[in-house]
Amino acid sequence: MTKPPTRILVVEDDFLIAMEIEIALSDAGFDVVGVAISADEALSLAESRKPALVVMDVRLAGDSDGIHAAIEIFRKLGIRCIFATAHSDPHSVERARPAMPLGWLQKPYTLASLVNAVRSGLGELSR
Repeated sequence: MTKPPTRILVVEDDFLIAMEIEIALSDAGFDVVGVAISADEALSLAESRKPALVVMDVRLAGDSDGIHAAIEIFRKLGIRCIFATAHSDPHSVERARPAMPLGWLQKPYTLASLVNAVRSGLGELSR
């Protein structure tokens, strides 16, 4: 019996980037359980879909950012994230520390590097 694909939640408010991420992760054998465009939607989807990890942008639609969403998701559900963002300055990295991120992927990144970051993050989770 084969193991079901690992569940990944994508949080990205740019439709085209979100679609590219979803396709790349699906092609790599992951189950993308949803795409959220706001912090509130990210938390709601994480609660209902229970992903193994979240690919999170920092700048999102709405009042809260991805760092706030990542901290809430980790605090409430224990789910960690990989930040895929243009915002990886020291202040952002320090703000995100309570979320225990599995990594930071600086935009622009290649889809192959995204898939590798997700695999690496999952590897860290399985230790």
